[in-house]
Amino acid sequence: MIPSMQHSYDLASVQATRHKVLRNTYWLLALSMIPTVLGAFIGVTMQLPMLHGGMGFLLFLAIAFGFMFAIEKTKESGIGVAVLLGFTFFMGLMLTPLLRHTLGYSNGGSLIMTAFGGTACVFAVMASIATVSKRDFSGLGSWLFAGVIVLLLAMVANIFLHMAVLQIVISIMAVGIFSAFILFDVQRIVNGGETNYISATLSIYLDVYNIFTHLLSLLGIAGGSRD
Repeated sequence: MIPSMQHSYDLASVQATRHKVLRNTYWLLALSMIPTVLGAFIGVTMQLPMLHGGMGFLLFLAIAFGFMFAIEKTKESGIGVAVLLGFTFFMGLMLTPLLRHTLGYSNGGSLIMTAFGGTACVFAVMASIATVSKRDFSGLGSWLFAGVIVLLLAMVANIFLHMAVLQIVISIMAVGIFSAFILFDVQRIVNGGETNYISATLSIYLDVYNIFTHLLSLLGIAGGSRD
């Protein structure tokens, strides 16, 4: 085969593989929303008790990281999909306190839908930019990781401080950081840096989940009505 033809064939094959990973990631991401909604529905309607305070937060992190470790260990098989969906169900349950609080407002339902729509818009815009832009966003990785560490420390501090202003700052930071993470994570797939669609889905799911929760928190603070 002529070298130039071989190169073109190899390039087309690589692009096809990356497109398949991206397509499978989006399909699995959409599927992961079903157990998330189911978990949230069960948590709210059955009024399941949720852990609060510092110990509750640490237990949540332990379970969440346990799930993520299991997902990474099983990502090369269909079991990884099942574990991922189990994780998204758990994360749906963890929405219970925020959803209960929001539904306590007279306009709680509309706030939830606004947060959902806003999250969808942020995802669509950032994913589109990551897909078509020629700019390299890989340099964001270390900065975003540092931002997440600062965010976690601020969240732990506010468990004890209960400062409304700090909560607003945390939520604004989180929306910005995880919006940028969508750019980073989607472009990693497009550029071939991530070749496993289960791992890719986990990363983007966490981005979307955090944007939704912190956007909903901001909407509740700014526009929640008790009338």
